[in-house]
Amino acid sequence: MLIGILFAVLAMVLNSAGALAAGEAARRVTKSRPLVVQPFYLGGLLIDLSSWLCAATALRVLPVFAVQAVVGGSIAITAVLNARRVGARLDTATRLGVAACLIGLVLVAGSAGEKHAGASSQFVDMVLIGLVLLLGVLVLVLRQFRHAWPLAIMAGVGFGGSSLAIRAAHIEISPEFFSPSALLAQPALYLVAGFWLVGIIAYSTAVNRGDIGTITAVFIVTNVVVPGFIGIVLLGDAVRPGFGWAFVVGLAVAITGVVTVARRPQPHPRAQHGRVR
Repeated sequence: MLIGILFAVLAMVLNSAGALAAGEAARRVTKSRPLVVQPFYLGGLLIDLSSWLCAATALRVLPVFAVQAVVGGSIAITAVLNARRVGARLDTATRLGVAACLIGLVLVAGSAGEKHAGASSQFVDMVLIGLVLLLGVLVLVLRQFRHAWPLAIMAGVGFGGSSLAIRAAHIEISPEFFSPSALLAQPALYLVAGFWLVGIIAYSTAVNRGDIGTITAVFIVTNVVVPGFIGIVLLGDAVRPGFGWAFVVGLAVAITGVVTVARRPQPHPRAQHGRVR
């Protein structure tokens, strides 16, 4: 289980680094050098891929709720590093939010127990297939309306669904037993892609319609709570005996911290080093 925690923490750090790289790329955009050719943007994509692989590795060992909570803590790391980058000081509310987020994550990760028998793999696959189809329909419908927060919820469930699909994959991933043909026969492989596609469409639409702080907060909370609950009900994810209080308190504290950080204004640099032309 320790290796799973290490990979989850690494995914959190890489996720934060990817966000900072994307932000730096956006600041360097010019008419002659659009975002997609910026080295920081391309590097950020590689970092994001590495983060995803680390999270996928952690999901094969840890409960979904633990991995989602830890990776969601990247917003706190990003806030601290971004403030240092621009030479700004975090306000008191943001510092408290960061502290709450990290304390909550420690409690949630520490409450993770050993996996027990969940629902049959065929039943789980059918539930996830039904869920991704339902999400796809809902996103198409919600895009016709102006409100952003329902799409943020759909995005959270969509990306969280990818984590559920990885966790539900019934295949042995090791040098001795790994088989490409067996992987291609896995419904989970296509579910990961389907959930990701739904999530990215919903999130992209949401951020173009609403406040980024609100969207981020709704997205992260949904991304932690919904797949975490499904993992407990369907996949046999368990809380360590006697640590139910740590799970509940940690989740509440972490979510409060995430929402606080997401809703705070971005720190402004003391000096501008360039501008978009």
